[in-house]
Amino acid sequence: MPDLTRLWERLNLFTDLAVILDILVVALFFFWLLNVIRGTRAVQLLRGIGIILAIAFFITSITPELKTLRWLLGNSIQPLLIAIPVLFQPELRRALERLGRTGNLFNRTFGTARRTELLETVNVVSKAAAQLSQEGIGGIMVIERDTHLQEYADRGVILDSRLAVPLLLNIFYPNAPLHDMAVIVRDNRILAANVVLPLSEDLLGPRRYGTRHRAAKGISEQTDAVVVVVSEETGAISLVNDGRLVGYLNETRLRHMLARLLKVPLAEDGQ
Repeated sequence: MPDLTRLWERLNLFTDLAVILDILVVALFFFWLLNVIRGTRAVQLLRGIGIILAIAFFITSITPELKTLRWLLGNSIQPLLIAIPVLFQPELRRALERLGRTGNLFNRTFGTARRTELLETVNVVSKAAAQLSQEGIGGIMVIERDTHLQEYADRGVILDSRLAVPLLLNIFYPNAPLHDMAVIVRDNRILAANVVLPLSEDLLGPRRYGTRHRAAKGISEQTDAVVVVVSEETGAISLVNDGRLVGYLNETRLRHMLARLLKVPLAEDGQ
């Protein structure tokens, strides 16, 4: 009985308030850390590392004769911890930057943008693409979803302006200062313009697609962004998602496809 009493005292958190505070601080730290890396490629990287380690430890636990594998696992944990700052350098940099911004530590929630904002984005981007197509002006509009595109936006010119058709037309107008490259849209705001996007390495597609379409395909392969492209040569409107391109869209069909991908019902706008 004395042994059971001591065990209960060790397991009973309320016997020591410091234990509760310790658990609370650690929980808040991991909540903030998950909030920082949510929607980035770090999540997939961590998941991949975790799966490999879990499989390896499972194999060594059921087959203890594999001494070489056990030795490798035992000696790979410390180098892996040392490599974390290198593997997650962009995420750690953004985390430190966020710490330096007053009031931004816990402001971000796990919710998505409001439906009204997404609906406004669908309508504005569709109308802008149609007008660009009619006037023979090329453009590329990247709509951010779960994966944050801040690292790409930082390569361009930060605008953080309310999304509007005239503004998009002015940005992409030939010889305008920001007409080259892409525009990144977050919720119902233009996050940045003149953004350089990664080009797709898939060169097996139709040759009629140039650099603008390869850039749209490239960003959609690396993130979950939805990209609307207007060809300067043909005026054709294309939608790119997950590396797949659907071309020759009109305004109505583009609007419905965007609404489906962004999961917003057009009925809210009476359409």
